[in-house]
Amino acid sequence: MWIAPERRSLSRWAVPGLVLGAGVVVGAVLAADGRRGTALVALAALAGYALYLAYRRNEPTLPLGEGFGSGHRARAHLRAAAMTGDVLTVAVVGAIVVQALRGADVTPYAWLAALAGITYLLSAAAGGRGM
Repeated sequence: MWIAPERRSLSRWAVPGLVLGAGVVVGAVLAADGRRGTALVALAALAGYALYLAYRRNEPTLPLGEGFGSGHRARAHLRAAAMTGDVLTVAVVGAIVVQALRGADVTPYAWLAALAGITYLLSAAAGGRGM
């Protein structure tokens, strides 16, 4: 018998898979246009974002830390900080894709994406969640 949670777990992979698929398509379009370096940067940015989404797909809630205090205000501040990071990450990855498809320089956005990824990895490791 097929149980509902198994079906639901497959849908949790849909968005990371879609982002990775978009990365492959954008990379293929850029490579076909002869811009292999830019294709690799765009593919790496979208693959990194897909990994980020896949890593966070089972995260039920955000843990509270001492830096945010306690209670309702702490939860609100933590959610606001997380949402800010998510929106900025989407904006930087989107800027890489748009600039790459326009034929413009993606270097500044690639550095910002790398900085965001490294910061997230270090903070996740230091936060005790492990990898």
